[in-house]
Amino acid sequence: MTDSCEVLVIGAGLAGLQCARELEDAGREVLLWEASDAVGGRIRTDRIDGFLVDRGFQVLNPAYPAVRRWVDVAALGLQAFGAGIRVRREDSLTVLAHPLREAALTLQTLRSGLLGPRSLAGLLRWAVPAIAGHRRPHGADVALREALDRAGCSGEIRTVVDRFFAGVLLEDEGSSSNDFAQQLLRVFATGVPGLPREGMQALPQQLADGLAGPVRTSTRVESIAPDGEATLVTAAGSAIRARHVVLAADPVGAARLAGGDAPAMKGVLTHWFASDSSPSDAHMIYLDGRTRPGGPLINAAVISNAAPSYAPAGRHLVQTSALLGPGRPVPTDEDVVRHAGEIFGTSTAGWELVARQEVRRALPVQPPPLRARLPQTGTSGLIVCGDYRETASIQGALVSGHRAAGAILGRTR
Repeated sequence: MTDSCEVLVIGAGLAGLQCARELEDAGREVLLWEASDAVGGRIRTDRIDGFLVDRGFQVLNPAYPAVRRWVDVAALGLQAFGAGIRVRREDSLTVLAHPLREAALTLQTLRSGLLGPRSLAGLLRWAVPAIAGHRRPHGADVALREALDRAGCSGEIRTVVDRFFAGVLLEDEGSSSNDFAQQLLRVFATGVPGLPREGMQALPQQLADGLAGPVRTSTRVESIAPDGEATLVTAAGSAIRARHVVLAADPVGAARLAGGDAPAMKGVLTHWFASDSSPSDAHMIYLDGRTRPGGPLINAAVISNAAPSYAPAGRHLVQTSALLGPGRPVPTDEDVVRHAGEIFGTSTAGWELVARQEVRRALPVQPPPLRARLPQTGTSGLIVCGDYRETASIQGALVSGHRAAGAILGRTR
């Protein structure tokens, strides 16, 4: 006899977990299945030789409205980065810091050589409306590259802006939605990202711990089909009839189960290195701001400076990230280490490789015009959610899960 339930949520990433939690809070009977061996989706953390290693460099910004609303940030023990970036120039290493949150670095920022009057004016023309929350007319969204060109953002500061967003958006062509980039800029301006004490996976684990029952992991769904007034879902060795099915799988997995096209995905290569001595005492992310970068890296950071829990006592953890994608050669470990040494301006002798991660499906593309709030109802009455239905971010994933729960509960928002 086939089991039955009121709601089956497929996928225990942030969207699926948030959806399940809200449905349970409303008194609904919910089962949650996950194909992997643990919750988190694309947010996972491994412990290797005493180091915490996230699967791809990710950060949590407490300024996201959805995080403020639904996440107990204090319980995560968030360890903050410095509010700024370190920039490798041709002949120096300089800093650009938040004028309010890093006031002690204001003079260094002004003397960085990156903020000439003309380039600064162009940057402000682009950034100030975003930080102030001004909205453009509907349909006015363009690619980030075009928006920066229109504002007259140029010179070395333009190179820094391009490299910074390459690390955030995982593309270096400026092809992403400018509206999305400006949403992210506003969040960075109002909050300082950090890393949870137990790694990024502590975020989805907190959501899972709030559920009434355990998530059923290692359960890969094979098919979804209408069955009268319900939906029949089969997995290896089991089947269940559900009144409602929420498909919160990754975009590619969701397309496999429900049909339709999956969005293109962007990839990242992340290396994690251990060292007995730190290449820097800074708590900030490093960028190569040279006109011709010395290698493949879009950013690097001494993670253990900002998040000491990520490394054993007396040791240091360094991350580097490079883009992956069609037609783009995969960087060698040697190129990565050499480029990291140039960015930090230090020797990399003695660095030990802790982990090397190729994350081919790290983020969905987000071209203009920004298509947030895509319909939650998919084929055959399925409710579909995930960051690719909103914005490619933690904010987008949580909001999409909220909207999926609302579709079942009859909420209008």
